[in-house]
Amino acid sequence: MAGRAARSWLFAPGDTPAKMAKAAASGVGAVILDLEDSVAEVNKAAARTATADFLRARPAEGPQLWVRINPLSTAHAAADLAAAVPAAPNGIVLPKPDGPQDVIDLVRRLGRLEAEAGVAEGSIRILPIATETPASIFALGGYGVVGPRLIGLTWGAEDLPAAVGAQINRHPDGSFTDLCRMARSLCIAGAAAADVPAIETVYPAFKDLDGLRAYAEAGRREGFTGMMAIHPAQVAVIEAVFRPSDAEIAHARQVVALFTDNPGAGVVALDGKMLDMPHLKQAQRLLAGL
Repeated sequence: MAGRAARSWLFAPGDTPAKMAKAAASGVGAVILDLEDSVAEVNKAAARTATADFLRARPAEGPQLWVRINPLSTAHAAADLAAAVPAAPNGIVLPKPDGPQDVIDLVRRLGRLEAEAGVAEGSIRILPIATETPASIFALGGYGVVGPRLIGLTWGAEDLPAAVGAQINRHPDGSFTDLCRMARSLCIAGAAAADVPAIETVYPAFKDLDGLRAYAEAGRREGFTGMMAIHPAQVAVIEAVFRPSDAEIAHARQVVALFTDNPGAGVVALDGKMLDMPHLKQAQRLLAGL
């Protein structure tokens, strides 16, 4: 699993070992040990130590362990990375980048810190929360230049509205505002342009599992391949929604096999339907995520 994006991603505050342990035992694909929003300013240093200790003590089997650092523009980011990298997390979740250049900056920092700590070069991947600043919206098509550390793109519905002075991010009926819908759609398109998965943002009503399922199913239909969670109770639903069914896997393998057996064909027929290159790419993408 370490080489691909997980289906489910669960946040856990980096200053609370009990919650980190609970998250790791939830069946989630990836735990995000958070040093940013869920940690009070006075607890930042303690959270770095607790997170590094948790990373070093992890068992051989278990979910991916990622660390959400503070934004690179803050004084905390360098200390976050200095604590996390020697403990070899699977990746870094980067909040509030303005665009690919911020991620490239992080790539350089990771390379230097990996070398200093004796961590395998390039082993720590990056997942940007790519829509949290006004400038970021205009850069979502450019992440293809980042390189192999980039494992996906995700988005958020909280910081961007606040940054532009909006009073809401959802309407009374629960639907997103136009700004958030645009950011969400551009995240999907930007991920596709960079040839990486798009990861859906959190569903904040953690007790509403029916609403979560409906939201996750809509996200999967629209192109997301996984989703963030804020509570362990959400993990099973997210895993179930984003895990391809046996029928979907079998169909994808049939599609790939047909095109493999007919290398010169731009169109093939399966079960009375004509399939072309977009169908092949969709099948390949599904199988690559297994």
